[in-house]
Amino acid sequence: MTRLLAGGLAALLVVPLAACSSDGSSDSGAAGKTITVYAASSLTGAFTELGTQFEENHPGVTVTFNFAGSSDLVAQVQQGAPADVLATADQANMDRATGDDLVDGDPVPFATNTLEIAVPPDNPADVQGLDDLASSDVTVVLCAPEVPCGAAAVEVEKNAGIDIRPVSEEQSVTDVLGKVSSGEADAGLVYVTDVEAAGDDVTGIEVPDDVNVVNSYPVAVLDGSEQKDLADQFLELVAGADGQAVLADFGFGPPPGS
Repeated sequence: MTRLLAGGLAALLVVPLAACSSDGSSDSGAAGKTITVYAASSLTGAFTELGTQFEENHPGVTVTFNFAGSSDLVAQVQQGAPADVLATADQANMDRATGDDLVDGDPVPFATNTLEIAVPPDNPADVQGLDDLASSDVTVVLCAPEVPCGAAAVEVEKNAGIDIRPVSEEQSVTDVLGKVSSGEADAGLVYVTDVEAAGDDVTGIEVPDDVNVVNSYPVAVLDGSEQKDLADQFLELVAGADGQAVLADFGFGPPPGS
């Protein structure tokens, strides 16, 4: 646990941002305050852009982001790492936080995501679909089962009736994508949004809808937050119309039931 805490905090990205009141006006009394947002690594692009919007509406407020695998983030919070907002890539990891009474109020589902096969641009193993990932001739990397993208990969394997033997199991979806884009692996299962964000670094191959898994992303204010007003406003931005527009631009689906 200590290693997870140290590793996660070392990855903190501090971005000078600003915050807005619920009516969109600037809250001058918040100037000089900081909120810390722990978010799943697949949210890096979208949340960074939302942070910029938050800054425009709240001059003088700083937001620090810690982007990592959801299981690592929850472990850090359980260890007492200071944070105000938690956004995970699945409900199971959020349930761990709520089960330990670390969340203030009810988590809010705000986005969905599905898996896609990522291969290097030249597709050296000639991967055409899921069945190829079960071949001993194809070097595959997956997320570890405790990570949302790994748990989803396990379900996809079951649904498709295949047995993938990965050469490594990573702690975040960005680690999987990195090994594929660098050519260290022939293929990996990552989120659709990660393939889109990677641009020309990887090629995406669709996972059939009838075997794919939809991950629901929840966000919550943490009980230990010392800036709950600002944390609530960040949550409102994520779940509101402006946040949904940004998330859609990054390839996320709407929350369940929308």
